[in-house]
Amino acid sequence: MNELTQSISAYFDTELDRSNDIADLFTEEKLSRNEFHTEIGSRFGKLSFVKSGFLRIYRQADKKEVTQWISSPGEFTTDLNSLMFDQTARWNIQALTDCEIYTLDYHDYKNIKHKIENWAEIEKLFIAKCFVTIEDRIFSFLSMSTEERYEYLSQAKPELLQHIPLQYIASMLGMTPETLSRIRKKIVS
Repeated sequence: MNELTQSISAYFDTELDRSNDIADLFTEEKLSRNEFHTEIGSRFGKLSFVKSGFLRIYRQADKKEVTQWISSPGEFTTDLNSLMFDQTARWNIQALTDCEIYTLDYHDYKNIKHKIENWAEIEKLFIAKCFVTIEDRIFSFLSMSTEERYEYLSQAKPELLQHIPLQYIASMLGMTPETLSRIRKKIVS
């Protein structure tokens, strides 16, 4: 069983046979560093699973780039607006490193209900888990100090601190690069 099947089984709480059936609908792709997975304004979203590498989800706000998330190996990534509602993408998703991903394009995603029994229930779980992730991120921004957010990230996703430029991490954590540098110095000393 490959990592995609394992993640589908765990993330969607499906049986192994159904997870294999879902995984078979994905195609393997490679993205070069700086190549876009999705660009703002594009149509027909796609759902991807990151096998290797890192993808940054971001957009412009007040003349600066704001990083919403950095997808790591073992995570799914998408622009939900584009995938679910056939709207233009609201986020850029760009490879920060060379990436290997498994992708389910918009048309295959929309037709999956004809191929996978109980897809409506599985999809509802997917959407619910997306909302829980968003709720957790919002709560951390409301309840944690900048130091606590950095500490949490360093424990939950330490690989980011080794491979991702600090300005992207700072943006994702809702702080300036200078604040992040100060926090890192304080922790090291």
